[in-house]
Amino acid sequence: MYFGCMAQKLSTTVRLDEEDAEALARARADGLSASELIRQGLRVVAAKYYRGRRPPTTGLFVSTAPKLGDEAELFKDLEE
Repeated sequence: MYFGCMAQKLSTTVRLDEEDAEALARARADGLSASELIRQGLRVVAAKYYRGRRPPTTGLFVSTAPKLGDEAELFKDLEE
């Protein structure tokens, strides 16, 4: 199961500045893996480059308040 899932992912190297590495360490202490954090950031920054689908969601913006908008509203201007 692990190898089937991992075979579908591209591996790359990311070089971080010291302050980014420190932020990553704090995120990892909160239980977020480095890979997942980088994937979420990429989804936000590269949302306009995704083809044939709505901009991706990261799950970073979750609200239970019914008067607040959906996370998808943040990316609506990026749709082509």
